[in-house]
Amino acid sequence: LTVCMGPLGVGAQRRGTDSSGRRYNRIQHGQCSYTFLLPENDGNCREGAAEPHSTNALQRDAPQVEQEFSTQKIQRLEHVMENYTQWLQKIENYIQDNMKNEMVQIQQNAVQNHTATMLEIGTNLLSQTAEQTRKLTDVETQVLNQTTRLEIQLLENSLSTNKLEKQLLVQMNEISKLFEKNRFLENKVLEMEDRHRLELETLRTEKVTFQNLVGRQSNIIQELEKQLSKATSNNSILQKQQLDLAEMVHNLINLQTQKVGFLFKGDKADEEKKFRDCADIYNAGFNKSGVYNININNMSETKKVYCNMDVAGGGWTVIQHREDGSVDFHRIWKEYKMGFGSLSGEHWLGNEFVFLLTNQREYSLRIELTDWDGNQAFSQYDRFHIGNEKQNYRLFLKSHSGTAGKQSSMVIHGANFSTKDADNDNCICKCALMLTGGWWFDACGPSNLNGMYYSLGQNLGRLNGIKWHYFKGPSYSLRATTMMIRPLDF
Repeated sequence: LTVCMGPLGVGAQRRGTDSSGRRYNRIQHGQCSYTFLLPENDGNCREGAAEPHSTNALQRDAPQVEQEFSTQKIQRLEHVMENYTQWLQKIENYIQDNMKNEMVQIQQNAVQNHTATMLEIGTNLLSQTAEQTRKLTDVETQVLNQTTRLEIQLLENSLSTNKLEKQLLVQMNEISKLFEKNRFLENKVLEMEDRHRLELETLRTEKVTFQNLVGRQSNIIQELEKQLSKATSNNSILQKQQLDLAEMVHNLINLQTQKVGFLFKGDKADEEKKFRDCADIYNAGFNKSGVYNININNMSETKKVYCNMDVAGGGWTVIQHREDGSVDFHRIWKEYKMGFGSLSGEHWLGNEFVFLLTNQREYSLRIELTDWDGNQAFSQYDRFHIGNEKQNYRLFLKSHSGTAGKQSSMVIHGANFSTKDADNDNCICKCALMLTGGWWFDACGPSNLNGMYYSLGQNLGRLNGIKWHYFKGPSYSLRATTMMIRPLDF
């Protein structure tokens, strides 16, 4: 018996004989076919007593029929086949029922396994998704941090760029201003070059004129020498007159000496009175300007000074005077210390004598100024004295007043004296050498009454001339100056 399971249902039946002569009955049921081999009669079997038909006939062999009647046999076989068929149908139904349950169980198991697998896969996917999400979150955080840092750096770079742009604009403005200043200075330099060229041409012309004048004066001098020679040959009368004049002068000097000696007598008739300054001489009754002798403390000898008895009540001791440029004031330290020039003309009394004089009592200072138009002005200081040589004859002034400017053109307090060989000013340049004269320079400053003397027509635009800034400006060279001192209690 060959059985093939397939879909439920009964198909067609087929009968036949195989190659060995055995008969069979084949039933086709769906995709499965059932083949039954039919029993054969060998002639030795006899049919027994008839037995009632029962439901177990399928399990017993078919009874042998004594007579071979094909039809009856076939009917019996068909009946057997029907039993087989019913039995097969029951088996099939049983199989189908069992198969349904098993299939349902298998499907349920498969679904459960699939569900478990899917759950496991889902769990793994969720874990991987969570891990990937965490990694993405970390990456996103890093990207955000990096982006924030880049934004901060970009902002800082932007601020730095703005700052640099502002600085660049400022520098460009400064450069533009410098260009303008350079252009202005270049124009000034060109103007100065033109002016210097004109002055040089003027000097050349004046040089030629002076040379011609010197030539003419030489001729005149020669002529005068000839006339002098002629006059000398006939000067006996003049010589006699000269001797008479000399005798008269000698007599006048003796009389003056006697008069002074008489006036200088004190309690002791043989002791000469000593004058400390021109104020004492004025108070003694001498009210005419001129040269007098004074006695300064710590000096054994008398010192000749020029006394001005006319200006502002008189009694002034002159320490400096300029009027015609006859004396060169561009001198060394030692000469300014001891003094130089003529007391009745241009002179400098001497720093050492001024120091000794102003440290024996309190003095005021008066400075008389005259320009080339005849205008006069003065500056006066209520306190004036200078330090010793170790202190570089430092200047000390107080309480300025006068008509030569609302401000003082001299450094009020603490300026050192400088000369061309002793630079004591507060400038990296040498003011005394550059401005040609010894003076109390600070950083060159607004005044220098000992500068170069320039005559009329040449006195403008002279930085190294005799200047008093707040009277006529920094480049106007004055015609005449006088510095004089007097006791504060005069």
